[in-house]
Amino acid sequence: MSKIDQKSLTHHARHLRLDTLVRLRWLAIAGQATAVAGVRFGLGFPLPFAFCFLVIGASVWVNLLLRIQYPASHRLSDNIATALLAFDILQLTGLLYLTGGLENPFAMLFLAPVLISATALTPERTLGLGLLAIGCATLLVLTHRPLPWFPGQDLSLPFLYVTGIWTAVALGTAFTGIYAWRVAEEARQLAQALAATELVLAREQHLSQLDGLAAAAAHELGTPLATIALVTKELSHTMPKDGPVGEDLKLLQEQVERCRTILTKLTSMGQEEEAEFLETISLSHLVEEIIEPQRAVGFDVKVETRGEGPEPMGRRNPGVVYGLSNILDNATDFAESRVLIEACWSPHEVFIEIRDDGPGYAPDILLRVGEPYVTTRSAAERTEDSEEGGGLGLGLFIAKTLIERSGAELNLTNAAPPASGAIARIVWPRHAFERGAAISPQGDSPPSLKG
Repeated sequence: MSKIDQKSLTHHARHLRLDTLVRLRWLAIAGQATAVAGVRFGLGFPLPFAFCFLVIGASVWVNLLLRIQYPASHRLSDNIATALLAFDILQLTGLLYLTGGLENPFAMLFLAPVLISATALTPERTLGLGLLAIGCATLLVLTHRPLPWFPGQDLSLPFLYVTGIWTAVALGTAFTGIYAWRVAEEARQLAQALAATELVLAREQHLSQLDGLAAAAAHELGTPLATIALVTKELSHTMPKDGPVGEDLKLLQEQVERCRTILTKLTSMGQEEEAEFLETISLSHLVEEIIEPQRAVGFDVKVETRGEGPEPMGRRNPGVVYGLSNILDNATDFAESRVLIEACWSPHEVFIEIRDDGPGYAPDILLRVGEPYVTTRSAAERTEDSEEGGGLGLGLFIAKTLIERSGAELNLTNAAPPASGAIARIVWPRHAFERGAAISPQGDSPPSLKG
């Protein structure tokens, strides 16, 4: 996945939909209007009824303006969304000023705009809105109209109690904002990582479709090529073999045969690949397949295989091969001098363990390694790799997802001191590893690999 794609996914994931904000504001307007009308006419408390509905009317006017100006599916920019949420805070401040300030139990609604911002906007904008809410709450402590109460009675709460409400609003704003941002950010990262995985799989599917198209094209081109070959052969019998025309006909025949050879390869390519993907493969051969590219570039990977009874045979799974290769690539990237692979089996389980002698996982990411956008590379390495789509922390996530789809469990840990390095342990229940494989009836196990 390219750097531009990753930025685009992050950018669009944060945009707040206009319809969502408008619906929430209509809900707030209905609640405010009901509360004001209930206090005035239901309880009979005196309050500046006209001014309250004037403040509520400002929200109605903003909602109607947004509905007229934009379609419901419109995505608000960060600036407009921030301005609208700031307006909501100021509108609530005006309504609370008219109805008792922080003595009004509805003062806790200051948390709502900050909560929405935390789920849809950047932390910097959420911090700004949180400070605005706390500032408005502070202003309401200092100045506000009396809390509506029974006629002829004055209800005045102690300043210490009002200060406690202000503290609750401030702490609630901070805690709710941080908590909501964290939960929303994890959900966004997971959605973006899954989208990246879908892009990778879609690209692989596109390549597979190209193979099918190549075979179809080869089949369609066979008939006209056969006609050209027949005409060329007849011309060679009737035309003189010596001279420019004879040489041209001979060259044309050679090129026709060359085309036939190419079309034959294209026609059989899909069948060869299909057979390759459906073949049964032993655990030793699976390990050999993932380490072959490393040996091709000169990196020595040590291999140890052992087990009880016949060696397990499984269906060749491209996802598992890709996931194991990705984990091995990480191990060789961070290893100081060697990488060890242990492939073991028992009557009940099969496991592969990949060890390196590098620095291992940093303590701050050890518990989160394998999650989307958690990377062990430095900022400089991520910047360098981003040109090729690497360094985004998606490799281990995709590998973990593909391996666990096969029924395995992947555990990533560090070696126990005094040893160093990272350990990736992949464990399958034996029946899951052998699922779908054409098991040979013979009981002898294939020869083990020794490196």
